[in-house]
Amino acid sequence: MKISLCPVDKSNYEAVCDLEVREDQEDYVASNMWSLVEAQFNSGYETRAISCDDKVVGFLMWVQETSDKTAIWRFMLDIKHQNKGIGRQALAQAIEQIKQTPELKQIEICYNPNNPVAKDFYSSFGFVEIGMDDDDEDMLAIIKL
Repeated sequence: MKISLCPVDKSNYEAVCDLEVREDQEDYVASNMWSLVEAQFNSGYETRAISCDDKVVGFLMWVQETSDKTAIWRFMLDIKHQNKGIGRQALAQAIEQIKQTPELKQIEICYNPNNPVAKDFYSSFGFVEIGMDDDDEDMLAIIKL
């Protein structure tokens, strides 16, 4: 199984938009189509298609919010490709790519505190919860570099 992250472009954006999650995950994941629109019209947004053996199976987007902080805003795997270790490999690759940012001191991610697997999954990468976001809706977790 070869997992890779590829920039979203003309050749793969439709496949990214066609990805789906389980019904019980829909409240936790933003629309990939909306995310691609956001990235098109805002600077500092990086989008990646997650590929498994050259087939698009997921999506990631991160945003450099300040010179020393990048936040992972989107991370999802298609329903047919979950629980196979693909997400773990993809997130590890994304973190390594993000770490290449000059002056970076912090990587941030947020997730719904009611999401049963998020805390353990993200903490296994070194993310440490720091509290709820400004809207008191999502848990913030960071990796300090």
